Amino acid sequence: MTKTNNRPTDPAFREGDKVVLAQGSYQGTVGVFLRLRDDANWADIAEPNGEVRSHPVVWLAHSAAVVPSFVN
Repeated sequence: MTKTNNRPTDPAFREGDKVVLAQGSYQGTVGVFLRLRDDANWADIAEPNGEVRSHPVVWLAHSAAVVPSFVN
């Protein structure tokens, strides 16, 4: 059985991009895009409180917001 690679060839988000949750129950949360999960519909985001959490990629939008230095 062949495993299908479901990762986009040109992802909309790259490591270090500033993002905001534009949808969902945590709408308005800012963070930094870290990586896509094995399921490329989900991404790990470093949030301002220092936690790394997974969110659906469709909830993300690029942000021009200032992100705290915890990610630098």
